[in-house]
Amino acid sequence: MKKKTRASRWASCTILTLVAAVWVLPIVWAVFTSFKTETEIKTKGFGFLPKVWTTENYINILQNTDNAPIVRWFLNSMFMAVTVAVLSIIIVSLTAYGYSRLKFKYRDQLFYTIMAISLFPSVINIIPLYKIISVFDWVNNAMAMIIPGLGAVTNIFLVRQFSLGIPKEFDEAARIDGAGEWRIFTMVILPMLKPVLTVVALFSFTSVWNDFLWPTIVFNDVEKMPLTAGLQLLQGAYGGFQLGPILAAACIAMIPTFLLYLFAQKYFLQSMSLSAGVKG
Repeated sequence: MKKKTRASRWASCTILTLVAAVWVLPIVWAVFTSFKTETEIKTKGFGFLPKVWTTENYINILQNTDNAPIVRWFLNSMFMAVTVAVLSIIIVSLTAYGYSRLKFKYRDQLFYTIMAISLFPSVINIIPLYKIISVFDWVNNAMAMIIPGLGAVTNIFLVRQFSLGIPKEFDEAARIDGAGEWRIFTMVILPMLKPVLTVVALFSFTSVWNDFLWPTIVFNDVEKMPLTAGLQLLQGAYGGFQLGPILAAACIAMIPTFLLYLFAQKYFLQSMSLSAGVKG
């Protein structure tokens, strides 16, 4: 039995290592290549470590404030992503509380209807969503990214399922003490939702930060673009296709999400257990 357990562990570790390598190696290569000169990138082929380390690519993109203002794009993306993350926590927690703790007619039917609608590919919503954005005059406006980003049904489902794992005895004890629904939500349930709401904030932030298709449709003003939409302009911003500046900009774009995942990984693991809210 011990030999079988050890063999299964080694097999699991080997498979996980291979899967991790598939995801990590391209990122490592991009980071190292961003410190190479353009000449070395084009002449030396595929290689990890630069022969001559240089920060020229980073200096060029940070100093370019005319046709590729990456600092401005970074701040635009940060504003949009943080706003969506904060508002998503408020909206999702209230919605999930209603679907999991309150009793009203057709509650479950309404929830499952919304879930069924969310199964359709999001790409089919692009045209009607763009028409709505145009009516509200939100083209080239941060609202075009913020408002649609608040409707993630997956986040509602995640928080609802987590909330269902919290015993109803907490609600009943609070009602005996004279607490109303709002107080039960804010003082009893909401603190227990911290792990899963942290994951919701992380998912909401990364979905807006990494979105490419939608911002390229609703933004054509260079100064108002988010970072992902602006990266495509780097292909011709330096007099032709240059891989060094593009990879440098991509590495800068990875920093916020990388730091967020380092911070939120323990909450992500806690949210996978429906009993985590009971433990506080």
